[in-house]
Amino acid sequence: MPINRLLRDGKIKPADAERLDRALALTLQALGLVDRNDPICETVAHKVIEIDCQGTHDPEQIAALAAKKLGPS
Repeated sequence: MPINRLLRDGKIKPADAERLDRALALTLQALGLVDRNDPICETVAHKVIEIDCQGTHDPEQIAALAAKKLGPS
């Protein structure tokens, strides 16, 4: 699931979309999710966007936070 689908209605720069896509890929890898068509990937994408909106913009940091929040407790 490309994160661009969730961002298409917003006004986002290509560099920002690329950064969020990288963060999503890193998060999916950290969570062991391979199939981007899995519905859980949309939940992960929303979390990545949420973390970015809260002020964390480094893809590796976004991925670490998202994986921590969404991974097994």
